[in-house]
Amino acid sequence: MEHDYLIVGAGSAGCVLANRLSENPSNRVLLLEAGGRDWHPFIHMPAGLAKLVGQSSINWGYETEPQAGLGGRRLYWPRGKVLGGSSSINAMCYCRGHRKDYDEWEAAGNKGWGFEDVLPWFIHSEDQENGPSPCHGSGGPLSVQNLRHVNPLSGVFLEAAAEAGLGLNDDFNGPHQRGFGLYQVTQRNGRRCSSAVAYLNPARGRENLRVITGAHAEAIEFDGDRASGVRYRQGRTVATARAGHVILAAGAINSPQLLMLSGIGPADHLGALGIPVRLDLAGVGRNLQDHLDICTLVCCNHPVTYDQLSDIVVGLRYLLGRKGPGSSNIAEAGGFVVSRHATDDRPDIQMHFVPALLDDHGRNRLSGHGMTIHACALRPESRGEILLRSTNPAEAPMLQPRYLSTEYDRTVMVECARLARRIFAQPAFSDWVARELLPGPDCRNDADLLEFIRRKAETIYHPVGTCKMGIDEMAVVNPQLDVHGVPGLSVVDASIMPQLISGNTNAPTIMIAEKFAAERLGSRLARGGPADGAATTQQRQRDVDQVADRA
Repeated sequence: MEHDYLIVGAGSAGCVLANRLSENPSNRVLLLEAGGRDWHPFIHMPAGLAKLVGQSSINWGYETEPQAGLGGRRLYWPRGKVLGGSSSINAMCYCRGHRKDYDEWEAAGNKGWGFEDVLPWFIHSEDQENGPSPCHGSGGPLSVQNLRHVNPLSGVFLEAAAEAGLGLNDDFNGPHQRGFGLYQVTQRNGRRCSSAVAYLNPARGRENLRVITGAHAEAIEFDGDRASGVRYRQGRTVATARAGHVILAAGAINSPQLLMLSGIGPADHLGALGIPVRLDLAGVGRNLQDHLDICTLVCCNHPVTYDQLSDIVVGLRYLLGRKGPGSSNIAEAGGFVVSRHATDDRPDIQMHFVPALLDDHGRNRLSGHGMTIHACALRPESRGEILLRSTNPAEAPMLQPRYLSTEYDRTVMVECARLARRIFAQPAFSDWVARELLPGPDCRNDADLLEFIRRKAETIYHPVGTCKMGIDEMAVVNPQLDVHGVPGLSVVDASIMPQLISGNTNAPTIMIAEKFAAERLGSRLARGGPADGAATTQQRQRDVDQVADRA
C-alpha cells in the first residue's frame, strides 16, 4: 500500500488525526482536503469571521431543503471548505457539553464513551490559559484562552442575566455548566487557533505526512470487501490513492455523502439512483440533528456596539498588538439555562450575546447600533436525513433536518425567545435598550413568537449524527468508529455522535479524533496511563472522579 492511513477531510477531526497518526514515523499518512490552504487573513483575525460570510472559496455554502416547520424556507448552512474546516470559520467558543450527554452515549451501547472516558481526552488536547486543573489541561495542542477584548455591553448582558435570576458561571467546562459568563475561545495570542493551526501546522514538516489540497473525494475504492483507497479529483485530474486504512473525517454532510456514493447506505435510496449497493446500511445519512437558533435584536441608545466600527482603525490596532475589537470572537458572552421544559437537570437552552445587530448570519446588514441575543434549544427531538441528489460527487446532497417537527421543539424554541426578551427587560439594560427590533412590538404572545421563529430561525452550525455510533440496526460505526461490515474503513467526525451534545460541537469533535487516534495506536493514556508524564494513573483517575462527582 502507498499509505498506512488515508484521511478524507482536513477539518476539526482530520487535522487531529493527521498529527497524531503521523507522530509514529513508521506510519505513512495521506490527508486529502477538498478546499485550499488557510491563507485568508480574515481566518486568523478572530473578528474577521464577520467578513467570511459568503466567501465561497472557503465555504461549502450549503442550503437545506425547504423546511415545512419554518414556512418553507431554505436555511443557509455554512461549512468550512479549507484547512481547518469549520474550525477556520466558526466563532471559536470552547464548550464541551454536559457530562450526561456522554453518559447517554455509553448507555446506548457505546462502551468507553461515558463522561469519565472522554474527559481525559478533552484535557489531553487542551492548552488552558488559566492553567491545569481537574477539569483542564495545559501543554496540549489546542490553545484555549480568555478573550483579549470584551465589549462593555457583554458585561451588561451578564449583569442582566444575574438580575433575571439565571446565575453566573466563570467556566462552562468546569464542575457545572449552567449559568452565564464569558466564553473561552480557541485562540492563541489573539489569533484563531483552528485545528489546522493547533494540529496540522506542527506536523507539516514530517516526511511521513502528505497533505493534498483541492482534492475532492469522489468514491471509496475496495479490494474485495475491504476499503483500500479513495478516488479523488484535483482540478481536471482524477487519481486514486491507496491505503491500509481509510478514515472519513469529512463531517456530518460529506462523510455520509461519500459513503452513499460508494454504495454504502440505504439500499432503496441507492437503488433509486442506480448506484450498485455494496452494503445495505440503513443508518447512513439518517439521524441528522442540529441546533436551531432564534435571534432577538434591540436597538442601542449608545454608539458602543460593533456595528459602525472603522475597519481601518480596528485593523491597525489589531496588527499593532493583536488587541481591540479585532481580537474579539464577537459572541463574547453567553450562558446555559435549565428551562421549565427541561427533561432532566441539564441545561436545555444556550445563549450567545453579540454587541451588534446580527440578522441572517450577518448577510443582512442593518443600520444603526444594536445588540443581539442568540438562543438555541440544545436537545431537539427533530430528526432529519441527508440524501444524494444525484450520482455526481460535485453536486451538493439534499439536506433535510426537519426542524420543529415535534411539539417539544416548538415549545422550547418559544421559551428561547421569551427568555431573551426577559434578559433585555432587566434593569441593567434600561439605559442601553432603545426599542426591540425583532421580534418587534406586534409579537405579543406565544403564538406570535412561534410565527416569528418560523420566519426567522436559523442554524447555529451544529449538524451531527449522520453516521451514528452504536450497536443497533441504524448504527453506521461501532464504538471503535469502524464502519459496520466494512473492514479497513472508519468514520471519525461529528457525524458519529448518536445524540447532540449540550453545547458547541467543535471541542467534542476534536476530542473524538484524539480518542480514536490514541486507541488506534495503543496510546498509554488510552489505557489509563500518564498522558505526558506529569501525572500518575492514580492521580489522573482521581481527577476524573472528582469532576464526575461535581459535574
